Amino acid sequence: MRQTTTLACQCSRFHVELEGEPFITAECHCNSCRTAAGRLPTATPVQAPNGGTTYVLYRKDRVRFPDGTALLRAYRVSENAPTRRTVTTCCNTPVFVEFNGGHWLSLYASLWPDTARPAMQIRTQTADVPDGTKLDDSLPAGAMTTAGFYGKLLAAWIAMGFKSPKLDVKEAGAT
Repeated sequence: MRQTTTLACQCSRFHVELEGEPFITAECHCNSCRTAAGRLPTATPVQAPNGGTTYVLYRKDRVRFPDGTALLRAYRVSENAPTRRTVTTCCNTPVFVEFNGGHWLSLYASLWPDTARPAMQIRTQTADVPDGTKLDDSLPAGAMTTAGFYGKLLAAWIAMGFKSPKLDVKEAGAT
C-alpha cells in the first residue's frame, strides 16, 4: 500500500492528497517561472533565494483534491502561455503549475512544511538565469540533467498509459 501525504493551504480550507513519492523534485530557473513569481497573488514566496522556483512533481493520477477545486484559481503569464499556475482563493497559497496536456503536476515545494519538504534533486532551465546570478554546485544542472528530467517525465507518462487527466480549475486569465 502506498503512503498518502495530505497537505493544506495556509488557512487549512483546501487540501491536496498525494499518493506515494514524487517522481522528481526540481528547481526551475526558466523565464516564465521567474516572471510568474513576481506577478502571482501569493501569500508565500515561491522563489528560492537564488531566483529558482522549487517544485515537487507528481503524476496527475496520484494527486487528489478532497475538498474540491472550487477554492483554486489559475493564472497564466500571457494569454497563450502553455502553463497555468494555480493558487487558492481563500488565502493565496501557491499550489501547482500545470502544462497544457501535461500528465503531471509541478506542486510548489512551499506547500510542504519545512521539516517535511522533499529535497531538491536537480536544477532545470539554467540557461535562462539572468546575467550576474551565481548558482552553487549543490544540485546537478545542464543538458544531461535536463535530458534525464525529460526521461523521467516520459517514464511517468508511459506508466500512466499515455493518459493526461484533466483538472477543472477556474482561470483568472493572464497575470
